[in-house]
Amino acid sequence: MSEAVRRVQSGSPWEESFGFARAVAAGDRVLVAGTTSFKGSVLYGEGDPYEQAKVAFTSALEAIAEFGLGPESVLRTRTYLTHARDVEAVGRAHKELFDGVRPVSTLLVVEGFVDPRILVEVELEAFRGAVDS
Repeated sequence: MSEAVRRVQSGSPWEESFGFARAVAAGDRVLVAGTTSFKGSVLYGEGDPYEQAKVAFTSALEAIAEFGLGPESVLRTRTYLTHARDVEAVGRAHKELFDGVRPVSTLLVVEGFVDPRILVEVELEAFRGAVDS
């Protein structure tokens, strides 16, 4: 039986000022959103979309690890980019982390983020039940 709704914070400066959690588990789902390559006040991979994607997805995976889940539990990813030119670099990072899992995935190009140095923001949804391949 799944636990009640549980929220996990990551320490992002925006979580406190905007009033959100890094991850929320409800029933068999764990949702992670608003994940960039910031860790605290430090932006990792500035100017490098591949590195920002790796750090952001790794941070999202760390959030679901709080619920005892790993990449094999990921059902969906969403990736937001500021430049279409970065699709291949970000896709390469996604493949390195999720190739064995093959979640459904959406990639969108957006106008920008709250900090103009951010090139990539990610979301994922994970399932806390049994997962078949």
